[in-house]
Amino acid sequence: MSAEHPTLPPVRLRADAELARDALAAPLLAHAVRLARWAGPDTRVDAGGELVDEQLPEAVGVLGLTDDEDGELWAGDAWRLAVDTGLVDVQDGTEGTGDEDGTPGRAAPGENLALVTGGSPQDVLALWLDGFDAVFGDAVAPVIDDIDAIVGEDGEIDIEALDWDPEAEAEFLEGVLGNLYLLTVSDGGPGDGPVPLPALAASMVVPDDMGEPTDDVLEQVSDAMMRLDEQFRLLEPIGLVAYQPVDEALMAEEGEEPAPPVDDEDVTRYGMVRLTPLGLYGVRARMLEAGVDAPAVGDLADKGADALLDGIALYPEAAAREETAGWLAGRDALGAARELLHAARGTDAGSPLRRLHCQQTLSLVGPEAEPAVREVLDDAELGGLARVWLAERGAADVPAPPESMIFWLAIDTIAAQLDADGDLEELQELIEGLAGRHGGFFEAAWRVEHPATGEVLEAMGRLHRDKTVAKEARKAAFKARSRSGG
Repeated sequence: MSAEHPTLPPVRLRADAELARDALAAPLLAHAVRLARWAGPDTRVDAGGELVDEQLPEAVGVLGLTDDEDGELWAGDAWRLAVDTGLVDVQDGTEGTGDEDGTPGRAAPGENLALVTGGSPQDVLALWLDGFDAVFGDAVAPVIDDIDAIVGEDGEIDIEALDWDPEAEAEFLEGVLGNLYLLTVSDGGPGDGPVPLPALAASMVVPDDMGEPTDDVLEQVSDAMMRLDEQFRLLEPIGLVAYQPVDEALMAEEGEEPAPPVDDEDVTRYGMVRLTPLGLYGVRARMLEAGVDAPAVGDLADKGADALLDGIALYPEAAAREETAGWLAGRDALGAARELLHAARGTDAGSPLRRLHCQQTLSLVGPEAEPAVREVLDDAELGGLARVWLAERGAADVPAPPESMIFWLAIDTIAAQLDADGDLEELQELIEGLAGRHGGFFEAAWRVEHPATGEVLEAMGRLHRDKTVAKEARKAAFKARSRSGG
């Protein structure tokens, strides 16, 4: 696989306007906005910018959570998010308030509050991403059960006593979200469906080459599950995930961690999680910021044909078709066809797959492309492709290809399918069909002046299910290698 190919399948993202609506509807951000609108000269905060205790009941009332036993926790979390995202500005008590001891301070709506109603969808999403970053930081913060045990004689928290590695914690959660993202966008994954928490925890803990997990590894999976349970409970209110928590009834005793499930019947009781459409957007944004190649369908719409054909090289079929349809939309059919055919030329390792995708893209172009296709009928690399396109449309006056072009196209087609890493049975059927359709195929094929001739014939020798024919292919591959000096 080329290093230039994307490492992740392309994701289908919703429109920015729809994602922005989802962002503003996320409970934690919606609460933060309401508190930002409520904040004013009489809103008092402590030295850390938190609402003072006397203000919490009013904040809870503003949020309509008076009857919620967790109302003050919700209000505190929403206020912190409002401060972290610039929805609220806080001043300490020395800045014109008359409270020279530094507390309490005052709060007021921040500049970013105007973006909620007056900003673009992109502005709202940028605000939400700031909120996601803040909540992510809370999720990887240490869990402190006994504050007194980590406070030193000077009253400061002893960081070393926490036994907490912030980089390792962040890396672990990033990895979990990355695995969840990959499961969501991959063909054969759950798609929009939820992922069992034990499977997600195991993906981070159990080595790939391990058969039956040891008791120690299972204990690590249980530890990871419980940590993830806490983290997903924090990430759900910002709209990143939809989460069904671990069933507390599984805990035999207070504080006891459940063992991973041993069958599929009760797996949902161990927690189920999925990324929301907004969560897909958010995790991808973090990946891009970290330098990860995480393509999205539509990324190539304004790029040239060369970028399109290279970019979709390893896209699943449906995503490639959607990407190419978007690329063609609004383009002049004849000009697009000429650009595609020009980009498909070459003898580099990726050229056969480019030509395959060129042919598939041209299948979406109407009859207006015919002049461009006829222009390359005599081209050694594109002539076979052009004849296939014309024949599929029942065009008249399609010249018969010379024998050399027939065999060159056969080698090029198999080379492309090998690079595409598609269905093995389909590839075998293609190989057996080509070998059986042309008498003396291998005697002619080893002479083809194509950079992939030897590699293709070797593959035919491996994959052809008729042992006699496979042996012929291997002999032809040897001749091709000898002739080319490879």
